[in-house]
Amino acid sequence: MTTEVTLPSTSASPTARQVWIRGRGIALGLVLLLAAAVAIAVIRSDARHGELDPRSADPYGSRAVAALLADRGVDTRVVATLDEAADAAGPDTTLLVAIPDLLTPSQQTRLHSASVQSGGRTVLVSAGSSSVERLAPGVTADPATSFDSTLAPDCELPAARRAGTADTGGIRYTTTHLDADECYPSERLATLLRLPAPSGDGDTVVLGSPDILLNQELDRHGNASLALQLLGSRPHLVWYLPSLADTTAATEEEERSLFDLLPSGWLWGTLQLFIAATLAALWRARRLGPLVPEKLPVAIRASETVEGRARLYRKANARDRAATALRSTTRTRLAPLVGIPAPQAHAPEALLPALSAHLQGDGQSLHALLFGPPPTDDAALIKLADQLDALEREVRRP
Repeated sequence: MTTEVTLPSTSASPTARQVWIRGRGIALGLVLLLAAAVAIAVIRSDARHGELDPRSADPYGSRAVAALLADRGVDTRVVATLDEAADAAGPDTTLLVAIPDLLTPSQQTRLHSASVQSGGRTVLVSAGSSSVERLAPGVTADPATSFDSTLAPDCELPAARRAGTADTGGIRYTTTHLDADECYPSERLATLLRLPAPSGDGDTVVLGSPDILLNQELDRHGNASLALQLLGSRPHLVWYLPSLADTTAATEEEERSLFDLLPSGWLWGTLQLFIAATLAALWRARRLGPLVPEKLPVAIRASETVEGRARLYRKANARDRAATALRSTTRTRLAPLVGIPAPQAHAPEALLPALSAHLQGDGQSLHALLFGPPPTDDAALIKLADQLDALEREVRRP
């Protein structure tokens, strides 16, 4: 019959419930963070699909304005490479750059060189500080965006005066060009600029927000009127959607580091996760108080010592060492009970005859019990412990 022994829990061996109680806060936080990340990714992937694409009918696409321009005889052509955009620039063409910040510095310089002398119109949509200074020299993007989305024109530009209020609130700009039209101001800074070319009839329009071009915003205020006048002044419209697959950026991209290629949102998200992990570590870290002097040696309960050693033996599968320890301790306790000196307690020729005479038993079975081979499994080890305990009780019985 095999007897199972359950060791009592101590402070060194927390239960599963205790582990769960200690770690459930961190686990819940990680689950919520993961759920929020998935939800944001799903929302952004659905809502922003085809953003500023004149072929997209999604809320953030621009198919509606392209259709209105087509009714007025303006043909729209979508290009995705810098070569196509630069070659298309001309006096009868409006070149719209949808996301200028995606262009590399060398691409921005080349695009400006191709468009400034073309005699046509170039429209930059939401050009930030990383692109506007190269694509429209003399213009600076303010770091603070507009608080209001709907603004009044407050300028002499005919297209803006005819359109009236529009959703141009976004990036705000300042310029050193004295002949520039500064429209739709927010806190005295313009959200729409028109810069005449140094020579010819061409010009550059810097638009701080893409809202007037989006399907879901086109029917609000004067958005449609302003969009049609800015993009329909010439018979041809080239809609440039910069792409990361553009080979003209390959040489420069190879020189950039991995961190330069990561979007800024990922870098900020990683920083926030690092701060959260640091705060969690400080929250869960052990608080060390002042040093307290303690007399040595420290008394430790026998049960803790036994349990600790047993766990070490079990972890290492050291049944032979455990059996040797059990047999050695039993022989040490039995020797004085049968009149054998302590130095001879581990000698079979001295201990076994004395035990046989005391118990009137079989010396062969006692030899296997006290000096036999190590057990082959945990059940045999438990059985050996039970038999040694029973033998010691039998010897001590009066």
